[in-house]
Amino acid sequence: MKKTLFSCLLSMTFFVASAQTNLYKESCTSIMVAKGASTDGSVMTAHTCDANYRTWVEMTPSKTYKPGDTEPVYWGFLHNEEPWDMRKVVEKGRIPAVASTYAYLNTAYPCLNEKQLAIGETTIEGRELLLNENGLFLIEELERIALQRCDNAVDAIKLVGKLAEQYGYADWGECITIADKKEVWQMEIFGSGPGKPSAIWVAQRIPDDHIGISANIPRIAKVDFNDPRNFLYSSDIKERVKKLGLWDGKEEFVFWKINNGKKPFSVREYFVFNALAPSLNLNYEAEELPFSVKPDKKVDVRDVLALYRQTYDGTRFDQVANLSVVVTRKDAVRGEYKDTVRPISTFMTNDMRALLNSLKPGVTERNRTIAVIQCSYSHVIQLRDWLPDEVGGVAYFSFDNPAQSPKIPIYAGVSNLPKSYAICGQNRYREDAAIWTFRETNRIATINWDKTRKIIEPQVMMFENMHFRDASHIEEMAVKHIKEGRKDEARKLLTDYTNNFAASAMRRWTELKAELWTIFARSM
Repeated sequence: MKKTLFSCLLSMTFFVASAQTNLYKESCTSIMVAKGASTDGSVMTAHTCDANYRTWVEMTPSKTYKPGDTEPVYWGFLHNEEPWDMRKVVEKGRIPAVASTYAYLNTAYPCLNEKQLAIGETTIEGRELLLNENGLFLIEELERIALQRCDNAVDAIKLVGKLAEQYGYADWGECITIADKKEVWQMEIFGSGPGKPSAIWVAQRIPDDHIGISANIPRIAKVDFNDPRNFLYSSDIKERVKKLGLWDGKEEFVFWKINNGKKPFSVREYFVFNALAPSLNLNYEAEELPFSVKPDKKVDVRDVLALYRQTYDGTRFDQVANLSVVVTRKDAVRGEYKDTVRPISTFMTNDMRALLNSLKPGVTERNRTIAVIQCSYSHVIQLRDWLPDEVGGVAYFSFDNPAQSPKIPIYAGVSNLPKSYAICGQNRYREDAAIWTFRETNRIATINWDKTRKIIEPQVMMFENMHFRDASHIEEMAVKHIKEGRKDEARKLLTDYTNNFAASAMRRWTELKAELWTIFARSM
């Protein structure tokens, strides 16, 4: 395949930005909305994969096993190039199989199954003392197995916890936000420290009328061991953390202090809570924020989609607020006039920020935005118990920067995705990888985001509006097919809709690339 110089430069720019931002270990954002906090009674969880992880995506079908069968547990599926590519994948062990599994949406961190069980993820690291690399499981494999075997959040939490304790958890601290049609939970899991590998974990339920957020920082505070409706935890957690010297057995059991000890929130948590519950007047300088909050008004799925496009424009966290300049322009209609421009993008690299601050100290402060240029993919998942599972579960999925890319609706009943979705674009530039259709256009747009956002953002909204205009009709038809016993027809309808929507978005972003080049050819 021919690789252009511009493609090489785009790829280099992407990986430099990723590497620089990863120094801050801020790689994902998961927002949760409980049933009573949403406008329509749906439950939501979400995820941004904001680092150099694989971008191939597929619908993995259900499987059947015979009695006595085992299935492998792998390490390495976060970085391979296509689903069949096993060059970087290692079988670490095997566990007993179950008779049959559910189909699921196979993203780098698996996210949605056919029974409307959904998972978001954020890395929360924790103390190095807790890491035990002799365990069998990494978090992505625990997510996969939960989606294959469970149809509700509590069962998924218990299965993840049981497997991690029995076979050992080998990953850094992780938070997985597990949702079903009724409720959503936040589960924080860590290794067990030296010795035989096990796991230390706590899960806390988001109250029915609340929203929550996990953004790379442990957030579960005081654990109520006598409240099984709202807390689940590893079987020997008290004994383990006492033995490790992380809890004296007398103080309150505050989980974030035990597993990390650092302030349990930063800009993203504060921004989302403040945006949805401004009446609380939360203090950014506080020691901690509430685990979850009741929003001032109920939250629509489109409100959550908008949060994932956030770069804090016009707020105290705006990174480019001080980076404007007044220039003199002249045209035939207006004659000579003054124009205020902001040629530096909020998606600037850290090297650009360092340069600007060397010219004028403090002119731009680094604040980790929700939408970032190094995003591999993102999704907002909505779960609706009044609809059949095939229709009720939908992942609004996008490649690359969520502030610049349209969301593609992928229903739980979809059987396949476009071929270009099954190709990773992280290791090299590939014209046949769907992500590069969006990434090329988005990177060109950042050359002068002040101008190009007026082109890109309306297109993002056009696709969002188009889906929410057409979705009710498509969903009504699918429900009708299912009620009349034609489930296969319903699946085909949903699959065709998702694939056609994706194809339309990719065509439009290819056209936008040419339009942007034309603009820059005239003005630069």
